Amino acid sequence: MSIIKKDLFILVDGSYYLYRAYHAFPLLTNSLGKPTGAIYGVINILRSLIIQYQPSNIAVLFDDKGKTFRDKLFAKYKANRLSMPDNLCKQIMPLYEIIIAMGLPLLVISGVEADDVIGTLAIQAGKIGIPVLISTVDKDMAQLVTNNIKLINTMSNAIIGPTDVIDKYGIQPKLIIDLFALMGDRTDSIPGIPGVGKKTALALLKGIGNLETIYNNLSAISSLKLRGSKILLKKIIEYKDIAFLSYKLATINTNVNLDTNYDELIIKETDTKKLYKIFSFYEFKSWLNDLKNGIWLTKKINKSFISISNNMNSTYLTSSINLISIKNSIRSFLIENYQIILEKNHLIEWMKKLQSAKSFVFEIETDSNDTLSTNLIGLYFAIEEWQAAYIPLKYDCLNFAKQLKLNEVLDIIKPVLVDDKIQKIGKNTKFNYSVMKNYDIILKNMAFDIRLESYILNSIAGFGGHDIASLAKLYFNSENVTLKKIINKNYEKPSLLFSNSTSKKTNSYIKEDVKITLLIHNILWPQIEAKPKLKNIFQQIEIPLVPVLAKMEQIGVLIDKNKLAKQSQEISNRLIKIEKLAYIVAEQKFNLFSPKELQFILFKKLQLPVIEKTSCGLPSTNEIVLEYLSNSHELPNIILQYRRLSKLKSTYIDKLPMMINLKTKRIHTSYHQTVTSTGRLSSRNPNLQNIPIRTKEGRRIRQAFIAREGYKILSADYSQIELRILAHFSKDQRLLNAFAEGQDIHSVTAADIFNIFLKDVTNEQRRTAKAINFGLIYGMSSFGLSRQLKISLNKAKFYIDCYFKRYPGILSYMEFIRKKAAKKGYVETLEGRRLYLPDINSNNTIKRKASEREAINASMQGTAADIIKRAMISLDKWIETVTPNLYMLIQVHDELVFEVKKSALIQSQQKIRQLMEQSVQLAVNLKVDIGVGDNWDEAH
Repeated sequence: MSIIKKDLFILVDGSYYLYRAYHAFPLLTNSLGKPTGAIYGVINILRSLIIQYQPSNIAVLFDDKGKTFRDKLFAKYKANRLSMPDNLCKQIMPLYEIIIAMGLPLLVISGVEADDVIGTLAIQAGKIGIPVLISTVDKDMAQLVTNNIKLINTMSNAIIGPTDVIDKYGIQPKLIIDLFALMGDRTDSIPGIPGVGKKTALALLKGIGNLETIYNNLSAISSLKLRGSKILLKKIIEYKDIAFLSYKLATINTNVNLDTNYDELIIKETDTKKLYKIFSFYEFKSWLNDLKNGIWLTKKINKSFISISNNMNSTYLTSSINLISIKNSIRSFLIENYQIILEKNHLIEWMKKLQSAKSFVFEIETDSNDTLSTNLIGLYFAIEEWQAAYIPLKYDCLNFAKQLKLNEVLDIIKPVLVDDKIQKIGKNTKFNYSVMKNYDIILKNMAFDIRLESYILNSIAGFGGHDIASLAKLYFNSENVTLKKIINKNYEKPSLLFSNSTSKKTNSYIKEDVKITLLIHNILWPQIEAKPKLKNIFQQIEIPLVPVLAKMEQIGVLIDKNKLAKQSQEISNRLIKIEKLAYIVAEQKFNLFSPKELQFILFKKLQLPVIEKTSCGLPSTNEIVLEYLSNSHELPNIILQYRRLSKLKSTYIDKLPMMINLKTKRIHTSYHQTVTSTGRLSSRNPNLQNIPIRTKEGRRIRQAFIAREGYKILSADYSQIELRILAHFSKDQRLLNAFAEGQDIHSVTAADIFNIFLKDVTNEQRRTAKAINFGLIYGMSSFGLSRQLKISLNKAKFYIDCYFKRYPGILSYMEFIRKKAAKKGYVETLEGRRLYLPDINSNNTIKRKASEREAINASMQGTAADIIKRAMISLDKWIETVTPNLYMLIQVHDELVFEVKKSALIQSQQKIRQLMEQSVQLAVNLKVDIGVGDNWDEAH
C-alpha cells in the first residue's frame, strides 16, 4: 500500500499510547524516583513514526480531563474506566513539554474527545485528497477509514484500509458505528442492546442493513433464521432508544469547531536546549547522545530488537525501539523460512544447522500436560537466522502422506539436545525437561527460559503474567495464537486438537509459538545481561533449579490414603456436632455457608456490631470479622471452626487420595518459579505449601505423607532464617550477639521487652515476643499486633516501642529500607533480586503504608528464597552421587523434605545440614533443624 510521504498527514491518538506505554513500562523511574515509563513509550512511538514515514503534517492529540458531550448524553459513559494512576498523572505535563519541544503540534480540546478532533482533521484533509494515517489501535476509528484515510498500528506496523476493515470486522467502515450500536462496547460503557453479541449484530447488518434500515424492516429479522429470533425481535423493539443512544455515543464527531486546520499542523524546528534539559533530568541517556550528534529525528533505526529496560532506577535504554523491523522479520520468518520436516534427509540437514548454532529454540507439543503420562506429538526448532522447523509426530490433521517415526526422530536429534555446548531457549523448560526425560533424553544447557527471563526482570507481572501469551501481548500487542483458540471448545486434550483441526490452524499455532519465543528472548536477555546481579541470579539460581524441580515432581511422595479416609470420617462427625452446636447457640437452623443467613443472625438477631462491609454494602462475614466478633460472642468462633475444618476436609483430606497417580501410587505436585513476587516457589495440584501446621488437624494431614519400605522421612528446616537475615541486614549488635551465643531469640526478646531475666521468661511471654519478632518482619502495625495477641492497642504500641528501644539497629534499618524503596521503586535481596513496589510513592496513604510494610518483608523473604534455592541445587548435585539412597521430595518455604534409606540416615543428616548451612555466608550462622520419622509430621 503506497503512501506519498511528502503530502502525508499523520494524526496520533496520544491518549491511547499514553496508557499503553504506562502499562508496558509501569515502573520506570529516574534516579530521583520520578516516573518515566509513559513518557519514554509515547515519545519513542512518535519518533519512530516521524523517522519511518517523514510526514509533512502531523498532530498529537490527547483527551481533555473534563466532561464531553457524550457524558451529557449518557451518565455512565466510560464508567468502567479506572481513574488515572498517580504515577501516570505525574508524567503528563513533562510529556507535553517534550512533544512541544520536538516541534510537534499538540492538541487537547475541551468538551470533545481526541477521537473527535482526529476525525474532524482527518475528514478535512481526506476531502482535499491528502493521504491521512491515523496512528491508533482504537477499533472505533475504523469508521473513519476511506481510500484516503487509513489506520496504522505502530505495534504491528499494519496499515488498515477499507478492505482490511472488512477482513477484520466483517463489515465495511460505514457500518462500524451500527455494529457498536447493536452490540455495545464494554470498554467505553456503550450499552448496546442486551443479549446482542458480535455474531448476531453482524448477521443483522449483513442480512438487513444499517441500524435505521433494521428498525424500518423489523419483519425481516425472522427470515435471518437466527437462534431465538422471537426473543431477539422483542429486545430490539424494547431497546430501540438505547440502540440509537449507543449509535450517537459511538459516532465520532467530524465537525468539531477548531481554531486550526490541516495546513497549520506542520513539524516545527526542534527546541534542542529544552529537550536536552528535560532528557538530562529524566536520564534518557541514549536520546541525549542522539541530540548531541544532531540525529534526534533523522537517525536510522536499525533492525536490532527493543531493549525495554527494567532498570527501574534509570530509564537509560541501550537501543531504540523498532517494532516495525521486528514485525517485518516476523513476516519474513513466517512466509519464507518455515519448514515442516517429513523426510529423514531434511531432518539430518536441520540437525547440522543446530549443531553449528550457538543457541536455538526448542519446544515440544504433547497430548496432555501430565508429564508422567503425556506423549510427544511434535517437536520444533528456531535459530537466530529466522529459520524454523517443525517435526509432526503421531497426528493426522496435516494431510501428509507420511511422517517420520518417533524413535527415528529421537535417535537423530538426541545428540543435539544432550550437547551441553549448545544453548537451548524455551518457554517452559521444566516441562520440556520432564517430557524428554521420559524418552531417555536428558536436556543439557537449558540456558534460557522466557518465563524466567521476564520474572527476573519484574516479578510483579502487572501486565498479566509471564506466559508466552501475556508477553506477546505486552511487547507486540499480539494476540498470540494458543491451543484454546484453535481447538474445539468441547475438547480438552491437545491430541484431539491435532486430530480434529485443520492444517492451516495447526501450522499457525506452531509458527506463532516458535517465533514469539525467539523474539521475546531477544528482547529480554539483553536487559538481564546488562545487570550483572540479575544475570547471576538467572544463571546460578533460577535456571539450575529447573531440572531439580522437575526431578522432585517426577519422584512425588507416597500417601497413606487409609489414614486420610479415617481422618475424613472423624472430621465429618465433628462437623455434624459443630453444626448442631451452631443451631443451639443461634436458636435456629441455618446454612452455615450462607453469608445472607449468617448476616441476618449475627447483625439482625444478635445485634452484633458491623465491622466491615462488602462491595455491595452488606455486612461482611469474612474471617477477620468473625475473629473480631468472637471476642464478644460464641457463634462467630463456632462458624470459624466449621469453615476451617470444612475447607481442610475438601481441599486436602478428601482430595489428596483422588490425586494419587495410578502408575506410581504417589502424589506429584507441580512447582512454579514465576508466581510469587518475592522469589519463593509455589506449588499446585496439590498445593503442599498451604497445608496448615499450626492446628492439630493440619498436622494430622502430614501424617499421611509416608516413606516407602526401608526408608524414613527426613525434614530439614532453616531455623528462624528471616530473623537471621534481619540481623545480617540491620547489623543490630544485640540481635547479632543473641544469635552468636546460640540463645533462643524469642526468649531473649521477651526478656528485653518485659525487663526480666532470661530464665524467668514464661511460655506466654515467649509467644508474645515471637509474634513481635515475626510481626515486624512482615511489617505488622500496632493494630495488627493487638488483634493477633488480643490485647489493647496501647499495649501493642508499648511492646513495639520497647522492642525498638532494645534493638535500635532494626529500627534504623527499617527506616533506611523505606527511604531506599521510595527512591528506587524496589528493594533487593542479598543476591540482588529486585522486588518492585508499584505503590511505594502512592498518594493513597493506605496503599503507600502497605507498600512500605511489604518493602521490609520482601527483601528478607526474597533472600530466604534465594538461600534455599541455592541449597536445593547443591543438594541435588550431591544426591546424584548417592542415588538410590536419598530423594528430595518436597519444598515448603524454609523446609525441605527427603525420603532417605534407613542405612544412609546418619550420613544424609550430616551432609544435608552441611550443604544447607553453607548455602550463603551471613553475619550470623545459618542453623538447620533436622527431624526423622515414619511420616512428615513425625519428622518435622
